[in-house]
Amino acid sequence: MNDDKVYINMNCFVHESSEVGKRSYIGESTKIWQNCTILDDVKIGCQCNIGQNVYIESGVKIGNRVKIKNNIAIYQGVVCEDDVFIGPNCVFTNVINPRSFINRKAEIKKTIIKRGATLGANSTIVCGNTVGEFAMVGAGSVITRDVNPFELVYGNPAKVKGYVCICGSKLEKSRQREWMCNICKREYVIGNNGLEYKGDDDGVY
Repeated sequence: MNDDKVYINMNCFVHESSEVGKRSYIGESTKIWQNCTILDDVKIGCQCNIGQNVYIESGVKIGNRVKIKNNIAIYQGVVCEDDVFIGPNCVFTNVINPRSFINRKAEIKKTIIKRGATLGANSTIVCGNTVGEFAMVGAGSVITRDVNPFELVYGNPAKVKGYVCICGSKLEKSRQREWMCNICKREYVIGNNGLEYKGDDDGVY
């Protein structure tokens, strides 16, 4: 896309108080609520829900079925994959050592929120880190390192407190190196790359 149009698919809703910048793409059935500012060259997928007072900076990519609650700023360098939940007042950064009088746009660090992950209300994600698939970050936590898939982390700095299921419930250890969800009965095993889902499907309902 190299023109100045806004690409909004069918069945989208953009509140009249919100603004969408040039060359931005809004996927089908996405809703953007009051007082949002979407800058140029942003890509937002299908069936997303963008709450009130959300600011999304140029170049940010948002996947499908992402829920972004109220009062959040998502800065350049942040990538949110499909099915991510971002709780209200969550904070992102994109430069490790900012100064108002030094331009450090060339030093922006990438932050990736992987598929299905949840970021609790008022959590802070320090730039340059990845939150793994289906991980859960507790409310008010500060992420200073990568979070592995399915990990439950919270605190300042956030530390691993257990594992969570794809459905969001806390897992219970069933036997050595194996974990189970008592709610949906999914089973997991500790592998070479951490906790892994044992099912044949991709895990999503």
